[in-house]
Amino acid sequence: MAVWTLGLNHRTAPIDLRERFAFASEQLENSLIGLRQKFESHKEVAILSTCNRTEIYCAGDAVQLPQTLSWLAEKGQTNIEVLQSHIYRLEGDASARHAFRVASGLDSMVLGESQILGQLKDAVKLAADTGALGTTLNQLFQRSFAVAKEVRTSTEIGVHSISMAAASVRLASRIFENIKDTHVLFVGAGEMIELCVAHFAVKSPRSITIANRSADRAQALAASHGGKSIALVDLPKHLHEFDIIISCTASSLPLIGLGAVKSALRARKNRPIFMVDLAVPRDIEPEVKDLNDVYLYTVDDLKEVINSGQSQRQAAVVDAEIIIDVGVQKFMAWLDQRAHVPLIQELNSQADHWRQAELVRARKLLEKGQPLEEVLESFSMGLMKKMLNGPLRELHHAEVDQRDKAREAVRKMFLNS
Repeated sequence: MAVWTLGLNHRTAPIDLRERFAFASEQLENSLIGLRQKFESHKEVAILSTCNRTEIYCAGDAVQLPQTLSWLAEKGQTNIEVLQSHIYRLEGDASARHAFRVASGLDSMVLGESQILGQLKDAVKLAADTGALGTTLNQLFQRSFAVAKEVRTSTEIGVHSISMAAASVRLASRIFENIKDTHVLFVGAGEMIELCVAHFAVKSPRSITIANRSADRAQALAASHGGKSIALVDLPKHLHEFDIIISCTASSLPLIGLGAVKSALRARKNRPIFMVDLAVPRDIEPEVKDLNDVYLYTVDDLKEVINSGQSQRQAAVVDAEIIIDVGVQKFMAWLDQRAHVPLIQELNSQADHWRQAELVRARKLLEKGQPLEEVLESFSMGLMKKMLNGPLRELHHAEVDQRDKAREAVRKMFLNS
């Protein structure tokens, strides 16, 4: 069984390319089905899609990277030649090592962050629920979860970690001298926005407002921090009220357009607006960044702030990589053993066929009235002859240069118990 991975992330591809390959949660099930149909025979597949990466994990009898690349290019409506320069292709132990590093937060923009582990678990669960996950990928991911837990508990990889939420607060502090004097709007109500709300709430801004498609989620999140909520459709007419806007939704189209921001700036008499777009695909039209008095940052723009704490965690990375290496070795050993499974199944089937045949013969002898002791003797002799027929034939008829190997094999299988 072979395993392979194909993907692109924040290191290999810019955000305008990554957003072409971002899979909305409601699309993933059909995408998994379509990907499996791309192969000659249905393979095991899983798709991980986050703001910083899109990765396809596969397992099958043989690596089929060209087919995987072709499918991804088609989904992203991108020329294969363009895509090739931004992807990574991994096989075997390299694929396993990558999965373990991703789960452990070593491949994230925020070194040691833990959110990716939850995202990976969600991707695995969806693949399993869709029927796209088999024994091999299930083992790969379950082992990656175990390795990630060990890395988290045995090293200080998460210490001094600067999250995207914390980075957003730091950047906002560069624009506004005191966040206590600002009005903050959060667009969305998912896990990332929850983290951002918590970080900004500590700074006690004048107001916190949540805009989300689901009114109940928006109200619940706003209430937990003494804020209020507004409907997403009312966003354009309220935009001018906010000094800081943080957005992260699963929308496939921008929610905040250039025209709406221009109108907001006029209403604010050009007082600055600080905006952070943490979504991929982006929630805020990229052209907004060119406006005067607008400070717009995307996930890729946060690298400078996030990297400021990386050096303090590099020692932990060395320890984490050792744990990952051990995990990879164990997985590859398991995968190698899996190659023997068809032969083991065939042996079991053959042995059971012999057993059933001797049982049928024994029952017939009993029906004829033969004594039980004679029937048992006949049954055991028949089974023994069937078991030894193959090894004895190999010993008698093996080529001269193969006889020593045949003798040693028979001795190990039958005499070294």
